[in-house]
Amino acid sequence: MTELPISDPLREQLIEAARQFTGEARPLKDLLLSIARDIERAASEPLEIFPVCHHSPASAFHMVRRLTESAPKVIYMEACEDLYTVVRYLQDCKLPVALQGFAGKSEGFPEAWNPLSVILPLTEASAEYQAIAYALQHPDDTELVFVDRAVDYVFQWMPQEEDALDRQIPGKEELLSEEAGMHGTAIGLQLGDIEPTFEQFLEFLLRNACVRHFAEWWDQYVEQAVISSDYQTYRQVMFMIGSLFRRLGKKDDDIETDRLRERYMWTRIKQHIAAWKINPRDAIYICGAAHTASDVEEFGLDNDKMWDIPGPTGTEWIYGIIPSSFAAIEHQFASPAGTVSMAEETWKKSLTAGKLRPFKLENTKKKRKPAARPGSPDQADSPIHGFLTRAPVLVHADETRLLRRCADIVALARKNGYLASTADSIAIYETSVLLANLRNRPHPSPYDFQDAAITCLEKDRTPKKRDVRQLCQILFEGNRIGTVGYVSLPPLVQNLYDRLAPLDISLTAKTIQRALMDFRSRPELAGCSDVLWRLNYLLGDHVVQPIMGERTLGHTRVQESWDIRIGKYQGSVIQLGYEGVTLEQVLEQRIRQRAFEGEAGAGITLGVAEDSILYLDSPRLTRELGEHAMHLLLDETGAGDAPEIFARIRRLVHYYRSARTGLPDWIQHFVATGYSHYATLLPNAFEDRGTSPEQIAGMLGFIFTLESLALSMGCQRSQLMIGVQQAGQTADDPAKIGLLWTSEWLLGLRSIEEIREFFNRMFSNPLMMPAFPDYLNGFMLSMNFTQRIAPFVVELFSRVFASAPDARLMTWLPELILRLRSCGPLLQILIKEASSSFPSALQDFETWHEPWITGQISEEQEEESACEELSDVEEIVRSLVLEAPETMNVIAKLLADKS
Repeated sequence: MTELPISDPLREQLIEAARQFTGEARPLKDLLLSIARDIERAASEPLEIFPVCHHSPASAFHMVRRLTESAPKVIYMEACEDLYTVVRYLQDCKLPVALQGFAGKSEGFPEAWNPLSVILPLTEASAEYQAIAYALQHPDDTELVFVDRAVDYVFQWMPQEEDALDRQIPGKEELLSEEAGMHGTAIGLQLGDIEPTFEQFLEFLLRNACVRHFAEWWDQYVEQAVISSDYQTYRQVMFMIGSLFRRLGKKDDDIETDRLRERYMWTRIKQHIAAWKINPRDAIYICGAAHTASDVEEFGLDNDKMWDIPGPTGTEWIYGIIPSSFAAIEHQFASPAGTVSMAEETWKKSLTAGKLRPFKLENTKKKRKPAARPGSPDQADSPIHGFLTRAPVLVHADETRLLRRCADIVALARKNGYLASTADSIAIYETSVLLANLRNRPHPSPYDFQDAAITCLEKDRTPKKRDVRQLCQILFEGNRIGTVGYVSLPPLVQNLYDRLAPLDISLTAKTIQRALMDFRSRPELAGCSDVLWRLNYLLGDHVVQPIMGERTLGHTRVQESWDIRIGKYQGSVIQLGYEGVTLEQVLEQRIRQRAFEGEAGAGITLGVAEDSILYLDSPRLTRELGEHAMHLLLDETGAGDAPEIFARIRRLVHYYRSARTGLPDWIQHFVATGYSHYATLLPNAFEDRGTSPEQIAGMLGFIFTLESLALSMGCQRSQLMIGVQQAGQTADDPAKIGLLWTSEWLLGLRSIEEIREFFNRMFSNPLMMPAFPDYLNGFMLSMNFTQRIAPFVVELFSRVFASAPDARLMTWLPELILRLRSCGPLLQILIKEASSSFPSALQDFETWHEPWITGQISEEQEEESACEELSDVEEIVRSLVLEAPETMNVIAKLLADKS
């Protein structure tokens, strides 16, 4: 490349600077001359290059000034070219927002990366947004062209490792607020990312400037210096900084990625200029300052070299706009809290001082007539030479603003529970001035004020929700949250807003909206309720939360109350719009995905089938899911999901029995299949130590509770008899034995007297007593499928409390209480049975006998009862019983059947 001429004053200044810094000036001289060549090459390019820094108020200010003075015919911008499709929808949005590219599934990338998401945040105080707003306001005069690589290449040019994407995404543990996580797991794009990535260089830079963050360094040494300069000086200073950081502050991997992007962008620019016969002097190229020092051969329009751009993968991308926030932007790009709000304040202050009006998209009908294009800068008299040789202009401190802030932060702290006074305002002011002097600043910056406020006001704990740092952000206009307008929303979200319109609430509000629905007075709100329940199923309680009301099988809704936060979590709702056109379509896709994924078992699939009844009312889908659950049940070789399957199928059977359509075929086939399947698995389940008693109780509950339906479908009870008999030969766990004996008792294979006799021996044998709680647990679990065992459970509880020693009983009590608590509704049955077994009055215990004792009354009691006088009525009853025993037996049997 031919060396470009450099102005003598600038050359002499750089060489002299090299001599001052080192005795051997050659290496530093070469570096500084290389920077000078980069400046001159970028400044002399026929295509006007506008260097920017991401969310820089100085860049935005000079962009407004440049576009106000002259209207370019074409604006080439460093932004993903495929994101341009959604730019026109910005007119209906409230900033900050982010342009997004989204792919639920990808081709050619590691599967662990899914879903893929890329966002380009926009704020009003950014050069890129001002250029977009100007182009959209003047569509006949100016064309906007995005020239950076497509979204697909963002992931193509990353290391194809499973954890490579995680290194690009800020961690959730670093979130300072809920709004900071609005971007989720998206990759953030910056137009003008200039922050050094070489750690040693960045550390040296910050240490020598007495600052903690690069944003603070940039504000002190660049923003405040160039924001009040002329346009050509701004350009050349940015060229110089971009060249310096590219040569010293970037890692090799980052430079290689920048080179790929620069080859892509210059190729697209040349293609567009050639296709539309654009005069380069009628266009402007907005890019990051570091890209102006590019060394790729495609750089510049003085050559016709173009890159053969590789093809994209087969990934299908969806584009849209999502809301953003200042906190989310700061978290995305690891900036200190309050950076964006401070930049916004500097931006507005500069506009007022420069008497400029920013470009906005709220009113696109009024156009400002641009002035004539200013002349090109004179290269012989370089503006940067005067900038570097001129002493810095001292910006007069805004004492009034600082004093007002000191008073306002104290007042705000009082409202939030801090014990602050006028003395604290004075201390904050003095500390701000002191910090500014220590950091070589002519007057306190917002960073100095924030540090001073935290130093003087912050305590060891936060009295209320907000700390002093957050209060300073509120003072700097707070954490602004953007909103995507109705026209810019995906069709699904627009349909959602339309269907919730009868609620008469603001769906765009950032605060919680309470919706009260009385379906008797306003039956038309039933549709709104359906939408809210579906949204709650898809997104959870943080978007819409039911306060009153439930969604269960067979439930008739009367009134409901909801907390709605759709406006606050609009981004999550917009993400649904990328998955389908309607809410029902997305819900069906999610249900199918959950049911047919590889790890889903019969219990999960049956639960998903129940969800399809509740939220979709699609008999076709429910039947398909039920049949799939039946096939999964046959593939299971254990009883892991048995309790869940039993609970769900019992609930479904009760629901369909109360419905007009009756039991569907798939329910009947599922019950018959489950009956045979679990009866076959019983021997192995009782023998397997990995199968818990709760799981066996679920199997037996399925078998005995649904036995009548299974037998009507052609199942044989002999299959169950064989399974129980085989299980009796292998069961050795006390809890499982309790379940087995209950099953044998129900099948007539064992009597309750045999079981009682076993426990009589146990209570008389101290060596067997430690196993009693496990046996009791088995009988308590049996109540899930037969409540007829409840009297025997009460008998066991009574006998152990009557006969067990206190020392042993005290060690059992915690376990017994926990097991009783786990019984849930069955505990009421035990209480009812106990109340019928025990006397209701304390004095009756003297003559009370346990109903489960079948022995004869002692002779003394018999003599005492014979001596008691009977009334006339009792004599008649006694004689009737003795004279007609057969008749009395028939009457007793009838009474027993009725009870």
